[in-house]
Amino acid sequence: MDFSLSPPLQALRDKTRQFIAEQVIPLENDERQSSHGPSEALRRELVGRARAAGLLTPHASKALGGLGLSHVEKAVVFEEAGYSWLGPTALNIHAPDEGNIHLMEEVATAAQKERWLRPQVAGQLRSCFAMTEPAPGAGSDPAALSTIAVRDGDDYLISGRKWFITGAEGADYAIIMARTEDGGATMFLSDMNRSEIVLERSMDAMDACFTGGHGVLRFDRLRVPAGDILGEVGKGFRYAQVRLAPARLTHCMRWLGQARRAQDIALAYTRRRTAFGKPLASHEGVGFMLADNDMDLHTARLHIWHTAWLLDQGEQGNYESSRAKVVCSEAEWRVVDRCVQMLGGQGVTMETPVMRIFMDMRAFRIYDGPSEVHRFSMARKLVQAAEKDADVERGVPEAICSIPPLQH
Repeated sequence: MDFSLSPPLQALRDKTRQFIAEQVIPLENDERQSSHGPSEALRRELVGRARAAGLLTPHASKALGGLGLSHVEKAVVFEEAGYSWLGPTALNIHAPDEGNIHLMEEVATAAQKERWLRPQVAGQLRSCFAMTEPAPGAGSDPAALSTIAVRDGDDYLISGRKWFITGAEGADYAIIMARTEDGGATMFLSDMNRSEIVLERSMDAMDACFTGGHGVLRFDRLRVPAGDILGEVGKGFRYAQVRLAPARLTHCMRWLGQARRAQDIALAYTRRRTAFGKPLASHEGVGFMLADNDMDLHTARLHIWHTAWLLDQGEQGNYESSRAKVVCSEAEWRVVDRCVQMLGGQGVTMETPVMRIFMDMRAFRIYDGPSEVHRFSMARKLVQAAEKDADVERGVPEAICSIPPLQH
């Protein structure tokens, strides 16, 4: 793996950094924000600025109007965009749209791409991904999926409830995961302006950086034509993996930018703020926190770049993306937590952006799989791989060992 950045990528990184500093950060105190995220009017203004700068939806293919970035290139650009909590919205790389765009490019039909994906890449539409359900439905355990889709002629009737659906309020279309009569999971596409889709409420959440907040949705016999199935019937969980591995990683990229910003603020503050006759940064306890932050940031970046590189080689990267998600969510959280501590009273007020970053980031250790679920999954795969190796050593032909080797 080559860690050097090509001259074009360096130029794109610098362009993105300048755009965030000059066009996005000045809007962070804009009144068109609420506890449920930036308003649609603010989103459209931000998108317009990114479009004018040539930075809109950079991860989408060039054929659809994006920049066709590789995963490693995304790691560089998304970190820069994440330096502001409004940056991902501006570049149209925020969750869940970024992951949905990737999934739609991989799985959708040509007609579905023209209807939903192309205008989404252009920043004209927003989407949501409706999978998580209230108990006893699917959460960290997707096998508990309880939303059902019943065949009715050439259509399907979808019934069920979803919650924690990011971006639900104001979304133009949804990707809905439902269980079909054969017991498998299937993804369906639907416009959101349907009477059978009810936004019961937007949930009050700790974070406030996602346009549309987090909603509770109800589907009352929503009629979806078979032509609006995303991919094939019964392959929903397989397609979810197409979306989840890269989407876990892009979360790590964006939040790395926020953590780096918190560190920059803390470093500047501790250099100029004096206590007991010298700058805070000169005190060993504070200096250690600055150093620990630098190590955590670097460790997170290495995990991101390595996993991105694997994805660029055509690997699935499911194990590595789980590992990166745990390492990055916890390392980046430690960075921001230390920054709050170093800032003291400033860190627990809106006098600096650090409190806002702290509140937004805490959820990162939960969504896209809590750290505990990823650790459980990783441990299971480690044991399975070890058992496979033991079988081979005992003379069992490798061809009949069903557990694939871990990707490194």
